[in-house]
Amino acid sequence: MNHKELIAKLSAKTKLSRQEVESLLDATVSALTYELSEGKTIGIQSFGNFEVRKKEERLSVHPATQVRTLIPPKLVVNFKQSNILKDKLKEQPKS
Repeated sequence: MNHKELIAKLSAKTKLSRQEVESLLDATVSALTYELSEGKTIGIQSFGNFEVRKKEERLSVHPATQVRTLIPPKLVVNFKQSNILKDKLKEQPKS
């Protein structure tokens, strides 16, 4: 699902206009991005938790040339699904 499809689905489900849903979605993403950039954890009940973690620097080896490269540390967003979401995903038929 992409951005436009999400807006269309939310618009149909909430009976709000696409412009209202797009504004709400943009504001939500902006708020989530700000909180994560501040290093805070975001918990959405029945969905999961988002948190920022630091990946340590590591050594990478190119398989063809055997050249070693040091990959610097970086911050990444980690998502841990809730048990409710996990159970719902187990119930879904596999395609």
